[in-house]
Amino acid sequence: MISRLLAISGRVQGVGYRDWLVREALRRGLQGWVRNRPDRSVQALVAGDAEAVQAMIAACQRGPLLARVTAVTETSAESPDQPGFSRRADG
Repeated sequence: MISRLLAISGRVQGVGYRDWLVREALRRGLQGWVRNRPDRSVQALVAGDAEAVQAMIAACQRGPLLARVTAVTETSAESPDQPGFSRRADG
């Protein structure tokens, strides 16, 4: 199991990005969370099988139909402290 903290920038707020990411993460069996950031980016913690995490990162570079992703940066992270995948409050 690996964990990555993602910072996703571009037109990613107000386009359903968080809901899309939750659906995609659950479909891939991942754990973690997603939230909006004050700088108009989206931040996500994704954890699970290495192949599924890498597939999620690749999908995040496209995002949902209305999104226009300009960058996805990733850093290693601690595993989430709760099971499942959820939307967190903005922060």
